[in-house]
Amino acid sequence: MKTPVALVIFNRPDTTEKVFEAIRRAKPPKLFVIADGPRVDRPKEAEKCAASRAIIKRVDWDCEVIENYSDINLGCGRRIASGLSWVFEQVEQAIILEDDCLPAPSFFRFCDELLEKYQDDERIMTIGGYNGLGKWKSNKQSYHFSFCPVPWGWASWSRAWRYFDYDIKAWADREVKQQLKKFIANDFQYREMAKNFEKAYRKEKGYDFWGYQWFFAVMANSGLTILPSVNLISNIGFGSNATHLKSSHSVDANSPLYSLQFPLKHNDSVRIDRYFDRKYMERKRGKQPLIKKVQQKMLHLIPKFGF
Repeated sequence: MKTPVALVIFNRPDTTEKVFEAIRRAKPPKLFVIADGPRVDRPKEAEKCAASRAIIKRVDWDCEVIENYSDINLGCGRRIASGLSWVFEQVEQAIILEDDCLPAPSFFRFCDELLEKYQDDERIMTIGGYNGLGKWKSNKQSYHFSFCPVPWGWASWSRAWRYFDYDIKAWADREVKQQLKKFIANDFQYREMAKNFEKAYRKEKGYDFWGYQWFFAVMANSGLTILPSVNLISNIGFGSNATHLKSSHSVDANSPLYSLQFPLKHNDSVRIDRYFDRKYMERKRGKQPLIKKVQQKMLHLIPKFGF
């Protein structure tokens, strides 16, 4: 592979080791490592951070390792945002993995080839590895286009990252909101994203990370996201120790990985697959057929009536 990889780590040596081994097999020529510092009020976190950083010392292939380690805790928002800005100041394109995003082997080649193919196409702002539906039209295509970026295992160019603003100041502009609504082209999906952008803009607790700011940067500029026809990223970090992804029962936790076939089947045109976006939003909402909802309601009534 030709593309540099940026790996974000913190205090989870167990998941870091698994993701690192996947990177090790891919053998990127350059590895950027971004690490936050331990929190002073968390006993033994310094040890966990040190254990995570020690894993990087295992690089045993021809690779330039460039470390950006913080001595103090900046928080997952500002640490990752500043780290990625540091990466894109040095290279024109990169593949980004966090310490809980386990990639399928074909993820790296997928990103490598599409970063080159679309490097000068400013309509495309990011390439994602996570397919929330598992598979989507995989019998006839290798990827499709979406309006919404994904934060787990992705790739982009410095030309796109230049629009990133951690404070998303443009959200206060009414014209920007109208443009965004027109781009999303679905009232429900817009309302859902708008709620998240508003909370990120206000720095509300739980929304003070980098993901929604990146989503906004892409969508506010009518940027498209490439998604694979099969899922290439499994988030293995859901659980009580996670910062945001607490529920191990989430529909997005530990998703199965698939292998993408090469050569890639390229699309004839660049347009958003609205049907995919709607189906994925329905899955996230837990939308179910009416008969299933009735069945579940009856199960809740059994203890009440003693059936």
